[in-house]
Amino acid sequence: MTYIHQTSISYSDSSAPKVWRIGKYIRLSRDDGNSESESITNQRKILDEQIAACFDGSCFVTDEYIDDGRTGTSDDTRPEFMRLTSDVKNGRINCIVTKNLSRAFRNSANQGKFLEEFIPLYNTRFISLYEPRIDTYLNPEVVHSLEVSITGFINEQYAYKTSLDVRRTFDTKRKSGEFIGAFAPYGYLKDPVDKNHLVVDPEAAKVVKDIFHWFADDGMSKRGIVLKLNEMGISNPTIHKRRQGLNYWNPQIYNNDGLWSEKTVHDILRNRTYTGCLVQGRQKVLSYKLHRRVQLPEKDWYIVKDVHVPIVSPALFEKAQARSRLNTRTAPGQTQVHLFSGLLRCADCQKSMTRKTSKNNVYYCCSTYTRKSKFKCTRHSIHEDRLKEAVLFTLQKQIELLVNLHQILKTIEIASNSSSEATQIDNQLLSQNKELKKLSTVQDQLHLDLYAGILSSDDYTRLYTRLKDRSCQLQKSISALKERSVSLKNSASPYLDNFLSTKNISKLEHSLLTELIHSIQVHENGKVTINFRFSDPFPSNEI
Repeated sequence: MTYIHQTSISYSDSSAPKVWRIGKYIRLSRDDGNSESESITNQRKILDEQIAACFDGSCFVTDEYIDDGRTGTSDDTRPEFMRLTSDVKNGRINCIVTKNLSRAFRNSANQGKFLEEFIPLYNTRFISLYEPRIDTYLNPEVVHSLEVSITGFINEQYAYKTSLDVRRTFDTKRKSGEFIGAFAPYGYLKDPVDKNHLVVDPEAAKVVKDIFHWFADDGMSKRGIVLKLNEMGISNPTIHKRRQGLNYWNPQIYNNDGLWSEKTVHDILRNRTYTGCLVQGRQKVLSYKLHRRVQLPEKDWYIVKDVHVPIVSPALFEKAQARSRLNTRTAPGQTQVHLFSGLLRCADCQKSMTRKTSKNNVYYCCSTYTRKSKFKCTRHSIHEDRLKEAVLFTLQKQIELLVNLHQILKTIEIASNSSSEATQIDNQLLSQNKELKKLSTVQDQLHLDLYAGILSSDDYTRLYTRLKDRSCQLQKSISALKERSVSLKNSASPYLDNFLSTKNISKLEHSLLTELIHSIQVHENGKVTINFRFSDPFPSNEI
């Protein structure tokens, strides 16, 4: 509660003012829902009637302050309440009228501080119309009464209980894979039939796909993606939502120029929602009184797979994550990352290698040596042309060595069948087949309920359509899982598959290198060690 500033107070005459400048305070929280008794219209009507009946001509309504959808447990999160207190301090109003204490406060400590300190300090009249009725001008001592204190405590306990109930409800929805966000992630829309389910937004989904392909497949930097999107005239997610007619808001909305930023691209590339799973509960509010959010560790998140149509494949998403983990910054004015960006390491200190240019020659040096201390490591210098030749030669050599593929694939197939991904797929298939069977049983029961007159025709159609949509979704997911299972069993590994598909490699590309190579270590004597992502059956690749 931050509306009392002791250093700036000037006491006015304690005599009764001749004219009351009234501010009407109205609040409707989300918890009130569609309650007509607590609606803004109803509160306004009650205030207007009471003001007309209880005041004579020596008053006028200066302003109306409405906090719609705001909790009463915190004062500084209610913009209209803060405007009200500011107007009291600058003398614009000297009388506050509200329906009851719960409209003004759901925090007993804030209530006491406001009524017992703020109101007398600014010689202001506070009126609460419903029990306990308060009028600090006619009866100043009422604010110290037991009834007012108890009412404040009860109002706070109601807020506490409501907060717990809402949190339990949201956790239940999160566990069952129901989307509870106010707005769908960019690329999706809320299902008009089921607001807790996401459906693809075709226009935005295409942009999301392009972002992943540009980054993971084409080796484009995040900065390059931003420049390309802005050059194409594609609106950023905030403007896209507003153009859809959504009442979307964020702190920067009034300064939003419609352009993309690297942070927006970064957030999209990190969002697993695009693979068809829901990731929720990454933050929590400290308490029903303190609305500051804190980040939670990933083990406490709610992650439910295969609940909506994916926009990108899990393989493409993981490829993007692997690329993100690399240090792939670009030079100013550049949109493409350099060929070996994020891959080179000093073999001794394990720090990254720095790219340098001198007289049209490009070479790499240990970053510890060039940026920190020449006494902690040595140059480990190598020319880019030499490095290209060495890496290309090693890749071609690896291809030539893979002559006995049958034995290798047979060995890896055994490992694939017991891999974590294969196990997860088997578990998902089992779970989804069970759900599909259960849905079939429920559909049969709906037919019986319709014929027995238990369900109306409208209810039957609505429920049957929802079950049918979920069944189709499950069938598609099961089909995709089966294809992936077969792919795992018939390939050595995703990385080795990619490796074998490039048998006639003649030119190096960054996207290819990041898919096949984990790191490249440069030794002081010019030797290079290449660590592949797949399990290498051959001796260490040192050249």
